[in-house]
Amino acid sequence: MPIATQEQARQMIAAAKKGKYAFPAINVANLEGLCAALEGFAESGSDGIIQVSTGGGAHGTGNLKDMALGAQILAEAAHHLAEKYPVLIFLHTDHCIESKLESFIDPLLACSKERVKAGLKPLFNGHMFDGSELPLERNIEIAKKYHKELSALGMILEVETGVVGGEEDGIDNSDLPADKLYTSPEEMIQVYSELKDIGDFLYAATFGNVHGVYKPGNVKLTPKILMNGQVAIKEKLNTIDNPIDFVFHGGSGSTKEEIKETLEYGVVKMNVDTDTQYAFTRPVAHHIIKNYDGVLKVDGEVGNKKVYDPRSYLKLAKEGMKNRVIEAIKDLNAEGKSILL
Repeated sequence: MPIATQEQARQMIAAAKKGKYAFPAINVANLEGLCAALEGFAESGSDGIIQVSTGGGAHGTGNLKDMALGAQILAEAAHHLAEKYPVLIFLHTDHCIESKLESFIDPLLACSKERVKAGLKPLFNGHMFDGSELPLERNIEIAKKYHKELSALGMILEVETGVVGGEEDGIDNSDLPADKLYTSPEEMIQVYSELKDIGDFLYAATFGNVHGVYKPGNVKLTPKILMNGQVAIKEKLNTIDNPIDFVFHGGSGSTKEEIKETLEYGVVKMNVDTDTQYAFTRPVAHHIIKNYDGVLKVDGEVGNKKVYDPRSYLKLAKEGMKNRVIEAIKDLNAEGKSILL
């Protein structure tokens, strides 16, 4: 199927919320990663989310380091490849801080506007603005501006308040005090009241999340923070149950029980990057070690083209990443739950 329409993207989110499952949002930075994600979703009978970060976009253009161009190239490839698979894909971008909006989100939005004028879908289904390090008022001010622009195109904005710990894409929050890693119910009420009337949005509230890789049990999550926020919004603003569509960032090291608990509180999207990076690299390391004399021209020998051809080990990398995507789909109860089925 093609990339989801904007209406289908909203149906995906609504179905996940109602069914208490979530979509793994898989970061990609090359064609192997893109194919791994598509194959993982298709083999699981699950719709899914594929996203590009600023760093992933920059990587896609080599020394040009043009993050918007790289994201555009990967998105265009996804539009072509997704047509060959029987599930829906929601295309998204990952964390974009204020200083990178002009060089990342703005060019991608301009591209989407041109596509819509030509009768095509937007390039992406949604974008994330990460204003979590800003004062809340400034965060919301910028979010409202982009929310209006995206909503006019039928696109979905993702926002974040509170700060995810750890380090990702050059943003290092490793030394933050613990209280910065939790979003308060008051913040959630303010964000919801300011953004909801503009249109649907995704909300990455923080509840102890940490980017990076950790052994299970080392990340001190408090999922009930999400529940408390949902209850506070309902009581204050007289909404339905679980009014917020939450996003779970920094899930590496979380137990499967913690992941499943968040689904009860309205999590519909969980970012997966660190774990798929490892799953991509691990088979390559095994291939190099196993075929050392063939990969390298040791002592003047000629090596073995079959094992130093990048396609031989990138195929293994793709397969390893695909399997980790399938694992994430199962962890999030999304297996076999495409809205097309």
